[in-house]
Amino acid sequence: MNTPGIVIIGAGVGGLTAGALLARQGYAVTVLEAQVYAGGSAGTFFHKGYRFDAGATVAGGFQPGGPHALIADQLGIRWPVRQHDPAWVVHSPAFELPLTQTSDEVVERFPQTKPFWAEQADLAELGWALSGACLPWPPGDLHELLRLAQIGLRFFPHDLKLAPFALSTTADWLRRRGLHTDDAFVRFIDAQLLISAQTTSRGANAAYAATALDLARQGVYHVEGGMGGISDALIASIRQSGGQVFFRKRVERIEVSDGRASAVLTDRGERFEADFVLANLTPWALDQVLAEASPKRLKDEISRRLPGWGAFVLHLGIDEQIWPADFPDHHQFLDTIDGPLGETHSVFLSASPAWDSTRAPAGRRAVTVSTHTDVRSWAQTAALGEQAYAERKAAYTESMLALIERTIPGFREHIVFQMSGSPTTYAFYTGRPLGMVGGFPQTNLFRARGSRTGIRNLRLVGDSIFPGQSTAGVSLGAMRVVADVMRQVPGPARSISLPAKQPLEIK
Repeated sequence: MNTPGIVIIGAGVGGLTAGALLARQGYAVTVLEAQVYAGGSAGTFFHKGYRFDAGATVAGGFQPGGPHALIADQLGIRWPVRQHDPAWVVHSPAFELPLTQTSDEVVERFPQTKPFWAEQADLAELGWALSGACLPWPPGDLHELLRLAQIGLRFFPHDLKLAPFALSTTADWLRRRGLHTDDAFVRFIDAQLLISAQTTSRGANAAYAATALDLARQGVYHVEGGMGGISDALIASIRQSGGQVFFRKRVERIEVSDGRASAVLTDRGERFEADFVLANLTPWALDQVLAEASPKRLKDEISRRLPGWGAFVLHLGIDEQIWPADFPDHHQFLDTIDGPLGETHSVFLSASPAWDSTRAPAGRRAVTVSTHTDVRSWAQTAALGEQAYAERKAAYTESMLALIERTIPGFREHIVFQMSGSPTTYAFYTGRPLGMVGGFPQTNLFRARGSRTGIRNLRLVGDSIFPGQSTAGVSLGAMRVVADVMRQVPGPARSISLPAKQPLEIK
Protein backbone atom coordinates (compact mmCIF):
# COMPACT_ATOMS: atom_id res chain seq x y z
CA MET A 1 0.00 0.00 0.00
CA ASN A 2 1.30 3.46 -0.91
CA THR A 3 1.97 5.77 2.01
CA PRO A 4 -0.65 8.57 1.99
CA GLY A 5 0.93 11.96 1.35
CA ILE A 6 -0.17 14.88 3.55
CA VAL A 7 0.82 18.39 2.46
CA ILE A 8 0.53 21.10 5.12
CA ILE A 9 0.51 24.75 4.10
CA GLY A 10 2.09 26.91 6.80
CA ALA A 11 4.35 26.01 9.72
CA GLY A 12 2.17 27.50 12.44
CA VAL A 13 1.70 25.57 15.68
CA GLY A 14 -1.61 24.10 14.48
CA GLY A 15 -0.18 22.82 11.21
CA LEU A 16 3.00 21.50 12.83
CA THR A 17 1.06 19.73 15.58
CA ALA A 18 -1.09 17.98 13.00
CA GLY A 19 2.00 17.19 10.95
CA ALA A 20 3.90 15.72 13.89
CA LEU A 21 0.98 13.50 14.92
CA LEU A 22 0.39 12.28 11.36
CA ALA A 23 4.10 11.68 10.71
CA ARG A 24 4.23 9.66 13.90
CA GLN A 25 1.39 7.56 12.48
CA GLY A 26 3.44 6.79 9.38
CA TYR A 27 1.95 9.29 6.92
CA ALA A 28 4.30 11.01 4.45
CA VAL A 29 4.11 14.60 5.75
CA THR A 30 5.42 17.65 3.88
CA VAL A 31 5.17 21.10 5.44
CA LEU A 32 5.59 24.19 3.24
CA GLU A 33 6.37 27.49 4.98
CA ALA A 34 6.77 30.80 3.17
CA GLN A 35 8.91 32.40 5.89
CA VAL A 36 12.44 31.56 7.07
CA TYR A 37 11.23 30.57 10.55
CA ALA A 38 8.34 28.54 11.94
CA GLY A 39 5.53 29.39 14.32
CA GLY A 40 3.62 32.04 12.40
CA SER A 41 1.87 34.26 14.93
CA ALA A 42 3.52 32.21 17.69
CA GLY A 43 7.00 32.31 16.21
CA THR A 44 10.27 33.90 17.28
CA PHE A 45 12.57 35.88 14.99
CA PHE A 46 16.17 37.02 15.44
CA HIS A 47 17.09 40.68 14.95
CA LYS A 48 20.13 42.70 16.08
CA GLY A 49 21.07 40.28 18.85
CA TYR A 50 17.49 39.82 20.15
CA ARG A 51 15.07 36.93 19.82
CA PHE A 52 11.65 38.57 19.67
CA ASP A 53 8.33 36.76 19.83
CA ALA A 54 6.46 37.70 16.68
CA GLY A 55 3.03 37.69 18.32
CA ALA A 56 1.99 35.37 21.14
CA THR A 57 4.19 35.73 24.23
CA VAL A 58 2.53 33.51 26.87
CA ALA A 59 1.74 29.83 26.59
CA GLY A 60 -0.53 27.53 28.56
CA GLY A 61 -1.82 24.00 28.21
CA PHE A 62 1.30 22.25 29.52
CA GLN A 63 -0.36 21.13 32.77
CA PRO A 64 -1.10 17.39 33.21
CA GLY A 65 -4.01 16.57 30.90
CA GLY A 66 -3.54 19.85 29.01
CA PRO A 67 -3.27 19.87 25.20
CA HIS A 68 0.50 20.25 25.01
CA ALA A 69 1.01 17.60 27.68
CA LEU A 70 -1.19 15.13 25.78
CA ILE A 71 0.66 15.81 22.54
CA ALA A 72 4.06 15.44 24.23
CA ASP A 73 2.99 12.02 25.53
CA GLN A 74 1.85 10.92 22.08
CA LEU A 75 5.01 12.17 20.35
CA GLY A 76 7.49 11.28 23.07
CA ILE A 77 8.90 14.79 23.25
CA ARG A 78 9.80 17.18 26.05
CA TRP A 79 8.77 20.81 25.75
CA PRO A 80 11.49 23.40 26.58
CA VAL A 81 9.30 25.33 29.04
CA ARG A 82 9.42 26.75 32.56
CA GLN A 83 6.39 27.89 34.51
CA HIS A 84 5.97 31.55 35.40
CA ASP A 85 3.83 32.55 38.37
CA PRO A 86 2.11 34.97 38.46
CA ALA A 87 0.83 34.51 34.94
CA TRP A 88 0.81 38.29 34.64
CA VAL A 89 -0.07 41.39 36.64
CA VAL A 90 -3.05 43.57 35.71
CA HIS A 91 -2.56 47.31 36.31
CA SER A 92 -5.50 49.71 36.21
CA PRO A 93 -6.55 52.95 37.96
CA ALA A 94 -8.83 50.88 40.24
CA PHE A 95 -6.63 47.90 41.11
CA GLU A 96 -3.29 46.18 40.64
CA LEU A 97 -3.66 42.40 40.68
CA PRO A 98 -1.30 39.49 40.03
CA LEU A 99 -2.96 36.50 38.36
CA THR A 100 -1.63 33.53 40.30
CA GLN A 101 -2.55 29.86 40.27
CA THR A 102 -4.47 30.26 43.52
CA SER A 103 -6.25 33.52 42.51
CA ASP A 104 -6.08 34.54 46.19
CA GLU A 105 -5.26 38.16 45.36
CA VAL A 106 -8.22 38.46 43.01
CA VAL A 107 -10.64 37.06 45.62
CA GLU A 108 -9.15 39.35 48.28
CA ARG A 109 -9.74 42.41 46.06
CA PHE A 110 -13.20 41.18 44.96
CA PRO A 111 -14.39 38.97 47.86
CA GLN A 112 -17.95 38.77 46.52
CA THR A 113 -16.61 36.85 43.49
CA LYS A 114 -15.48 33.75 45.39
CA PRO A 115 -18.54 31.65 44.33
CA PHE A 116 -18.01 32.78 40.73
CA TRP A 117 -14.41 31.51 40.71
CA ALA A 118 -15.42 28.21 42.30
CA GLU A 119 -18.01 27.74 39.55
CA GLN A 120 -15.51 28.80 36.89
CA ALA A 121 -12.92 26.27 38.08
CA ASP A 122 -15.52 23.49 38.11
CA LEU A 123 -16.63 24.28 34.56
CA ALA A 124 -13.06 24.64 33.37
CA GLU A 125 -12.12 21.19 34.66
CA LEU A 126 -14.94 19.79 32.55
CA GLY A 127 -13.87 21.93 29.59
CA TRP A 128 -10.28 20.68 29.72
CA ALA A 129 -11.47 17.07 30.01
CA LEU A 130 -13.83 17.39 27.04
CA SER A 131 -11.14 19.03 24.93
CA GLY A 132 -8.65 16.33 25.86
CA ALA A 133 -11.11 13.75 24.56
CA CYS A 134 -10.65 15.35 21.10
CA LEU A 135 -14.11 16.88 21.04
CA PRO A 136 -15.27 17.14 17.38
CA TRP A 137 -16.95 20.52 17.66
CA PRO A 138 -18.67 21.60 15.57
CA PRO A 139 -19.40 18.16 14.08
CA GLY A 140 -18.66 18.02 10.36
CA ASP A 141 -20.47 14.81 9.45
CA LEU A 142 -22.54 11.96 10.87
CA HIS A 143 -19.46 10.14 12.19
CA GLU A 144 -18.37 13.20 14.19
CA LEU A 145 -21.91 13.69 15.43
CA LEU A 146 -21.94 10.12 16.74
CA ARG A 147 -18.49 10.64 18.25
CA LEU A 148 -19.79 13.77 19.97
CA ALA A 149 -22.66 11.74 21.42
CA GLN A 150 -20.23 9.09 22.68
CA ILE A 151 -18.14 11.72 24.46
CA GLY A 152 -21.30 13.23 25.92
CA LEU A 153 -22.31 9.85 27.33
CA ARG A 154 -18.82 9.31 28.74
CA PHE A 155 -19.05 12.54 30.73
CA PHE A 156 -22.75 12.24 31.60
CA PRO A 157 -24.21 13.69 33.80
CA HIS A 158 -21.38 16.14 34.52
CA ASP A 159 -21.57 17.69 31.05
CA LEU A 160 -25.18 18.77 31.66
CA LYS A 161 -23.90 21.58 33.86
CA LEU A 162 -22.46 23.21 30.73
CA ALA A 163 -25.86 23.55 29.05
CA PRO A 164 -26.99 26.90 30.52
CA PHE A 165 -23.53 28.37 29.92
CA ALA A 166 -23.32 27.15 26.34
CA LEU A 167 -26.45 29.17 25.56
CA SER A 168 -25.48 32.43 27.30
CA THR A 169 -22.79 35.10 27.38
CA THR A 170 -20.33 35.82 30.14
CA ALA A 171 -22.26 39.03 30.86
CA ASP A 172 -25.35 36.86 31.52
CA TRP A 173 -23.26 34.73 33.87
CA LEU A 174 -22.04 37.80 35.78
CA ARG A 175 -25.61 39.07 35.98
CA ARG A 176 -26.83 35.78 37.45
CA ARG A 177 -24.12 36.08 40.10
CA GLY A 178 -24.96 39.71 40.80
CA LEU A 179 -21.52 40.87 39.68
CA HIS A 180 -22.50 42.93 36.66
CA THR A 181 -22.77 46.17 38.64
CA ASP A 182 -19.15 46.02 39.87
CA ASP A 183 -17.49 48.07 37.15
CA ALA A 184 -13.95 47.28 38.29
CA PHE A 185 -14.55 43.52 38.29
CA VAL A 186 -16.30 43.60 34.91
CA ARG A 187 -13.33 45.54 33.54
CA PHE A 188 -10.97 42.94 34.98
CA ILE A 189 -12.93 40.09 33.33
CA ASP A 190 -13.23 41.97 30.03
CA ALA A 191 -9.48 42.54 29.89
CA GLN A 192 -8.77 38.83 30.35
CA LEU A 193 -11.38 37.74 27.81
CA LEU A 194 -10.07 40.12 25.18
CA ILE A 195 -6.81 38.17 25.34
CA SER A 196 -8.23 34.66 25.62
CA ALA A 197 -11.53 34.86 23.70
CA GLN A 198 -10.97 37.87 21.40
CA THR A 199 -14.05 39.59 22.80
CA THR A 200 -15.39 40.92 26.09
CA SER A 201 -18.03 39.62 28.51
CA ARG A 202 -20.92 40.99 26.45
CA GLY A 203 -19.95 38.78 23.53
CA ALA A 204 -17.93 35.89 24.97
CA ASN A 205 -19.78 32.61 25.28
CA ALA A 206 -19.92 31.68 28.96
CA ALA A 207 -18.95 28.01 28.53
CA TYR A 208 -15.92 28.98 26.46
CA ALA A 209 -15.04 31.78 28.89
CA ALA A 210 -14.92 29.39 31.84
CA THR A 211 -11.94 27.61 30.28
CA ALA A 212 -10.46 30.77 28.76
CA LEU A 213 -10.33 32.38 32.22
CA ASP A 214 -8.53 29.31 33.58
CA LEU A 215 -5.13 30.08 32.08
CA ALA A 216 -3.55 31.47 35.25
CA ARG A 217 -4.90 28.63 37.43
CA GLN A 218 -3.51 25.97 35.08
CA GLY A 219 -0.20 27.78 34.69
CA VAL A 220 1.57 30.08 32.23
CA TYR A 221 4.93 29.07 30.83
CA HIS A 222 8.00 30.67 29.29
CA VAL A 223 9.42 28.81 26.31
CA GLU A 224 13.21 28.66 26.26
CA GLY A 225 14.51 30.70 23.36
CA GLY A 226 11.08 32.23 22.76
CA MET A 227 7.68 30.96 21.68
CA GLY A 228 9.22 29.52 18.52
CA GLY A 229 10.65 26.74 20.68
CA ILE A 230 7.26 25.00 20.53
CA SER A 231 7.45 24.88 16.74
CA ASP A 232 11.10 23.81 16.79
CA ALA A 233 10.21 20.79 18.95
CA LEU A 234 7.38 19.84 16.58
CA ILE A 235 9.61 20.18 13.52
CA ALA A 236 12.21 17.93 15.12
CA SER A 237 9.49 15.35 15.75
CA ILE A 238 8.23 15.54 12.14
CA ARG A 239 11.72 15.03 10.75
CA GLN A 240 12.50 12.24 13.19
CA SER A 241 9.38 10.44 11.92
CA GLY A 242 10.51 10.83 8.30
CA GLY A 243 8.51 13.94 7.41
CA GLN A 244 9.80 17.05 5.65
CA VAL A 245 9.60 20.74 6.57
CA PHE A 246 10.61 23.28 3.91
CA PHE A 247 11.06 27.03 4.35
CA ARG A 248 10.89 29.78 1.70
CA LYS A 249 8.13 27.82 -0.02
CA ARG A 250 5.29 30.26 -0.61
CA VAL A 251 2.17 28.44 -1.80
CA GLU A 252 0.49 30.13 -4.76
CA ARG A 253 -2.22 27.65 -5.60
CA ILE A 254 -3.97 24.47 -4.53
CA GLU A 255 -4.77 22.34 -7.55
CA VAL A 256 -8.25 20.79 -7.43
CA SER A 257 -9.42 17.91 -9.64
CA ASP A 258 -12.80 16.15 -9.48
CA GLY A 259 -13.65 17.96 -6.24
CA ARG A 260 -10.43 16.91 -4.50
CA ALA A 261 -7.19 18.76 -3.75
CA SER A 262 -4.58 16.96 -5.82
CA ALA A 263 -1.45 19.10 -5.53
CA VAL A 264 0.03 22.23 -3.99
CA LEU A 265 2.01 24.64 -6.19
CA THR A 266 4.65 27.10 -4.94
CA ASP A 267 5.85 30.43 -6.28
CA ARG A 268 9.01 28.66 -7.50
CA GLY A 269 7.04 26.41 -9.81
CA GLU A 270 7.30 23.37 -7.53
CA ARG A 271 4.44 20.89 -7.40
CA PHE A 272 3.73 18.72 -4.36
CA GLU A 273 1.15 15.99 -4.93
CA ALA A 274 -1.15 15.24 -2.01
CA ASP A 275 -3.71 12.71 -0.85
CA PHE A 276 -4.83 15.22 1.77
CA VAL A 277 -4.08 18.91 2.31
CA LEU A 278 -4.14 20.83 5.60
CA ALA A 279 -4.10 24.61 5.32
CA ASN A 280 -2.81 26.57 8.32
CA LEU A 281 -4.48 29.63 6.82
CA THR A 282 -7.41 31.95 7.39
CA PRO A 283 -10.51 31.37 5.24
CA TRP A 284 -9.62 34.49 3.20
CA ALA A 285 -6.10 33.22 2.48
CA LEU A 286 -7.45 29.78 1.58
CA ASP A 287 -9.85 31.35 -0.90
CA GLN A 288 -6.93 33.14 -2.54
CA VAL A 289 -4.82 30.00 -3.10
CA LEU A 290 -7.83 28.03 -4.33
CA ALA A 291 -8.58 30.78 -6.86
CA GLU A 292 -11.26 29.63 -9.32
CA ALA A 293 -11.52 26.27 -7.52
CA SER A 294 -12.70 27.92 -4.31
CA PRO A 295 -16.09 26.37 -3.41
CA LYS A 296 -19.23 28.47 -3.11
CA ARG A 297 -19.59 27.79 0.64
CA LEU A 298 -16.12 29.27 1.28
CA LYS A 299 -16.79 32.31 -0.88
CA ASP A 300 -20.12 32.84 0.86
CA GLU A 301 -18.40 32.61 4.25
CA ILE A 302 -15.74 35.22 3.55
CA SER A 303 -18.31 37.56 2.03
CA ARG A 304 -20.30 37.68 5.28
CA ARG A 305 -17.72 37.01 8.01
CA LEU A 306 -16.17 40.02 9.73
CA PRO A 307 -12.37 40.05 10.03
CA GLY A 308 -10.81 39.22 13.38
CA TRP A 309 -8.52 41.43 15.44
CA GLY A 310 -5.02 42.50 14.55
CA ALA A 311 -2.19 43.71 16.75
CA PHE A 312 0.00 46.78 16.92
CA VAL A 313 3.29 45.61 18.41
CA LEU A 314 6.46 47.19 19.79
CA HIS A 315 9.61 45.07 19.87
CA LEU A 316 11.98 46.65 22.37
CA GLY A 317 15.47 46.06 23.68
CA ILE A 318 15.45 47.19 27.32
CA ASP A 319 18.30 47.86 29.72
CA GLU A 320 17.46 45.36 32.47
CA GLN A 321 18.35 47.89 35.19
CA ILE A 322 14.77 49.13 34.92
CA TRP A 323 13.57 45.60 35.79
CA PRO A 324 13.66 44.93 39.57
CA ALA A 325 14.72 41.40 40.52
CA ASP A 326 11.25 40.49 41.82
CA PHE A 327 9.29 42.19 39.01
CA PRO A 328 7.19 39.67 36.99
CA ASP A 329 7.83 39.25 33.28
CA HIS A 330 4.24 39.72 32.01
CA HIS A 331 1.97 42.73 32.58
CA GLN A 332 -1.36 44.02 31.33
CA PHE A 333 -1.99 47.77 31.51
CA LEU A 334 -5.49 49.34 31.37
CA ASP A 335 -5.89 53.09 31.09
CA THR A 336 -9.44 53.32 32.53
CA ILE A 337 -12.11 51.09 34.07
CA ASP A 338 -14.69 51.95 31.42
CA GLY A 339 -14.87 52.62 27.72
CA PRO A 340 -13.40 50.55 24.88
CA LEU A 341 -10.50 48.13 25.13
CA GLY A 342 -7.83 47.70 22.51
CA GLU A 343 -6.45 50.57 20.39
CA THR A 344 -3.85 51.37 23.14
CA HIS A 345 -6.48 51.41 25.95
CA SER A 346 -5.26 47.94 26.97
CA VAL A 347 -1.62 46.97 26.49
CA PHE A 348 0.13 43.66 27.15
CA LEU A 349 3.87 43.58 27.90
CA SER A 350 6.11 40.51 28.02
CA ALA A 351 9.82 40.53 28.84
CA SER A 352 12.21 37.70 28.16
CA PRO A 353 13.04 35.92 31.44
CA ALA A 354 16.30 36.73 33.22
CA TRP A 355 17.32 33.06 33.09
CA ASP A 356 17.14 32.88 29.27
CA SER A 357 20.40 34.38 28.01
CA THR A 358 19.57 33.42 24.41
CA ARG A 359 16.91 36.11 24.09
CA ALA A 360 18.96 39.30 24.36
CA PRO A 361 22.53 40.67 24.69
CA ALA A 362 24.03 40.68 28.19
CA GLY A 363 22.34 43.22 30.46
CA ARG A 364 19.31 43.54 28.17
CA ARG A 365 15.81 42.08 27.90
CA ALA A 366 13.80 41.40 24.76
CA VAL A 367 10.37 42.96 25.32
CA THR A 368 7.21 42.67 23.24
CA VAL A 369 4.36 45.13 23.83
CA SER A 370 1.04 44.77 22.00
CA THR A 371 -2.49 46.11 21.77
CA HIS A 372 -5.55 44.80 19.92
CA THR A 373 -6.44 46.88 16.90
CA ASP A 374 -8.90 46.92 13.99
CA VAL A 375 -7.21 45.52 10.88
CA ARG A 376 -9.44 47.32 8.40
CA SER A 377 -8.54 50.73 9.76
CA TRP A 378 -4.83 50.05 9.25
CA ALA A 379 -5.41 49.05 5.64
CA GLN A 380 -7.25 52.35 5.18
CA THR A 381 -4.41 54.27 6.87
CA ALA A 382 -1.77 52.59 4.71
CA ALA A 383 -3.76 53.52 1.61
CA LEU A 384 -3.45 57.20 2.56
CA GLY A 385 0.32 57.07 2.12
CA GLU A 386 3.56 56.68 4.05
CA GLN A 387 3.20 59.88 6.09
CA ALA A 388 -0.26 59.02 7.44
CA TYR A 389 0.89 55.48 8.22
CA ALA A 390 4.05 56.67 10.00
CA GLU A 391 2.10 59.26 12.01
CA ARG A 392 -0.39 56.69 13.23
CA LYS A 393 2.38 54.28 14.23
CA ALA A 394 4.10 57.08 16.15
CA ALA A 395 0.87 58.00 17.94
CA TYR A 396 0.22 54.38 18.98
CA THR A 397 3.81 54.01 20.15
CA GLU A 398 3.58 57.14 22.29
CA SER A 399 0.25 56.12 23.86
CA MET A 400 1.50 52.64 24.73
CA LEU A 401 4.76 53.83 26.26
CA ALA A 402 2.96 56.54 28.24
CA LEU A 403 0.57 53.95 29.68
CA ILE A 404 3.46 51.69 30.70
CA GLU A 405 5.26 54.57 32.37
CA ARG A 406 2.37 55.06 34.78
CA THR A 407 3.53 51.83 36.40
CA ILE A 408 7.22 51.75 35.41
CA PRO A 409 8.50 55.35 35.60
CA GLY A 410 11.45 56.02 33.32
CA PHE A 411 10.70 52.98 31.15
CA ARG A 412 11.31 54.69 27.83
CA GLU A 413 14.65 56.07 29.02
CA HIS A 414 15.90 52.49 29.24
CA ILE A 415 14.89 51.56 25.68
CA VAL A 416 18.06 50.80 23.71
CA PHE A 417 16.34 49.35 20.64
CA GLN A 418 12.85 49.93 19.25
CA MET A 419 10.89 48.54 16.32
CA SER A 420 7.15 48.64 15.66
CA GLY A 421 4.73 46.61 13.57
CA SER A 422 1.08 46.99 12.60
CA PRO A 423 -1.43 44.62 10.99
CA THR A 424 0.03 45.79 7.69
CA THR A 425 3.38 44.39 8.84
CA TYR A 426 1.75 41.08 9.83
CA ALA A 427 0.04 40.87 6.45
CA PHE A 428 3.40 41.26 4.70
CA TYR A 429 5.33 38.71 6.77
CA THR A 430 2.65 36.11 7.49
CA GLY A 431 0.58 36.32 4.32
CA ARG A 432 -2.57 36.72 6.40
CA PRO A 433 -5.05 39.02 4.63
CA LEU A 434 -5.27 42.34 6.51
CA GLY A 435 -2.84 40.95 9.13
CA MET A 436 -5.47 39.20 11.28
CA VAL A 437 -4.12 37.33 14.32
CA GLY A 438 -5.64 35.41 17.21
CA GLY A 439 -8.62 33.81 15.53
CA PHE A 440 -12.29 34.74 15.66
CA PRO A 441 -14.16 36.03 18.72
CA GLN A 442 -15.71 33.07 20.56
CA THR A 443 -19.31 34.19 20.90
CA ASN A 444 -21.99 31.71 19.79
CA LEU A 445 -20.70 28.12 20.06
CA PHE A 446 -23.29 27.00 17.55
CA ARG A 447 -21.72 29.27 14.94
CA ALA A 448 -18.15 28.20 15.71
CA ARG A 449 -15.99 27.57 12.65
CA GLY A 450 -14.97 23.96 12.05
CA SER A 451 -12.21 22.61 9.83
CA ARG A 452 -14.31 21.73 6.75
CA THR A 453 -13.71 23.75 3.58
CA GLY A 454 -16.15 22.40 0.98
CA ILE A 455 -13.42 20.24 -0.62
CA ARG A 456 -13.43 16.62 0.52
CA ASN A 457 -9.73 16.21 1.30
CA LEU A 458 -8.88 19.76 2.37
CA ARG A 459 -9.10 20.98 5.97
CA LEU A 460 -8.21 24.17 7.80
CA VAL A 461 -6.05 24.10 10.91
CA GLY A 462 -4.86 26.95 13.12
CA ASP A 463 -6.62 29.74 14.95
CA SER A 464 -9.48 30.05 12.44
CA ILE A 465 -11.07 26.80 13.63
CA PHE A 466 -12.61 26.09 17.03
CA PRO A 467 -11.36 26.52 19.73
CA GLY A 468 -9.01 28.98 18.02
CA GLN A 469 -7.06 31.32 20.25
CA SER A 470 -3.66 30.34 21.78
CA THR A 471 -1.14 27.60 21.10
CA ALA A 472 -3.22 25.30 23.31
CA GLY A 473 -6.34 26.10 21.28
CA VAL A 474 -4.77 25.48 17.88
CA SER A 475 -3.26 22.24 19.19
CA LEU A 476 -6.70 21.02 20.23
CA GLY A 477 -8.02 21.88 16.80
CA ALA A 478 -5.13 20.00 15.21
CA MET A 479 -5.86 16.87 17.27
CA ARG A 480 -9.44 16.93 16.05
CA VAL A 481 -8.31 17.34 12.40
CA VAL A 482 -5.81 14.50 12.72
CA ALA A 483 -8.54 12.15 13.92
CA ASP A 484 -10.59 13.20 10.88
CA VAL A 485 -7.71 12.66 8.43
CA MET A 486 -6.93 9.23 9.88
CA ARG A 487 -10.54 8.22 9.27
CA GLN A 488 -10.68 9.65 5.74
CA VAL A 489 -7.29 8.32 4.61
CA PRO A 490 -6.22 5.26 6.63
CA GLY A 491 -2.50 5.28 7.26
CA PRO A 492 0.10 2.51 7.41
CA ALA A 493 0.55 2.57 11.20
CA ARG A 494 -1.33 2.98 14.44
CA SER A 495 1.48 3.89 16.83
CA ILE A 496 -0.57 6.40 18.81
CA SER A 497 -4.19 6.55 19.83
CA LEU A 498 -6.42 9.47 18.94
CA PRO A 499 -8.46 10.68 20.64
CA ALA A 500 -6.65 10.39 23.93
CA LYS A 501 -8.16 8.79 26.99
CA GLN A 502 -10.01 10.96 29.46
CA PRO A 503 -7.21 13.08 31.03
CA LEU A 504 -8.99 14.48 34.06
CA GLU A 505 -11.23 13.14 36.77
CA ILE A 506 -14.49 15.09 36.94
CA LYS A 507 -15.91 15.43 40.41
